[in-house]
Amino acid sequence: MTDAIHQARDFVQSLLRWHGPDVFNPWADFDPDYDVAYARSIRKAQLERYLARRLPQARILLVAEACGYQGGRFTGVAMTCERMMLSLHPTVNAKMVIGAPGRRTSRADSPFLPKDIQRRSGFNEPTDTVVWDACLSAGLAPEEFLLWNIFPFHPHQKGRMLTNRTPTDAELAAGLAYTEALLALTGPLPLFAVGKKSEATLRAAGYRPIGLRHPANGGANLFREGLADALKQRGLSS
Repeated sequence: MTDAIHQARDFVQSLLRWHGPDVFNPWADFDPDYDVAYARSIRKAQLERYLARRLPQARILLVAEACGYQGGRFTGVAMTCERMMLSLHPTVNAKMVIGAPGRRTSRADSPFLPKDIQRRSGFNEPTDTVVWDACLSAGLAPEEFLLWNIFPFHPHQKGRMLTNRTPTDAELAAGLAYTEALLALTGPLPLFAVGKKSEATLRAAGYRPIGLRHPANGGANLFREGLADALKQRGLSS
């Protein structure tokens, strides 16, 4: 476990170096309109804990497209929202994610949060719920599935922090290096691509991921069924 902790810290440090226009780096950037004090340190610590628990134990790697503002932008963990980290989610709690209590990094008193429930309880991301629930329902323990994004940062529309945009081809290419670095730490794992952008980027780099329908825009059931079938075929589900 000690090796995994050091590996996780070094990997997170490598994320701090990337910056680009209309992109928020959750572990390096700070926005006083939305972030609590020490937000960057909190997000770094949460990702380090998340990775350290999974680098030695992960059985699959699920790679989606990019970090979203309702999920990893504020938690630092891909496809994981604040209500999970605060144990306010109906099925996922902080112990499952990082093995310890989590913290929110969105400002509860921010006048820019659009909903009262976001101010009270943090952000919730429906796609994150679908992904976590599908993995757990297939019989995987929380430490056995590693969630990541081809572009691990948060691409947003210009001047609008609480929006998501599709990463450019150049951003996807730049982000791929972090997925490859992660695979170097875990060793070979079955790769599951969540959505077409992730699948195309991985295939262009020579990987052979199992493509899954993205859960958004009515794809939740197709994602669940595709993941369950693929895991069963490979003897990875209970």
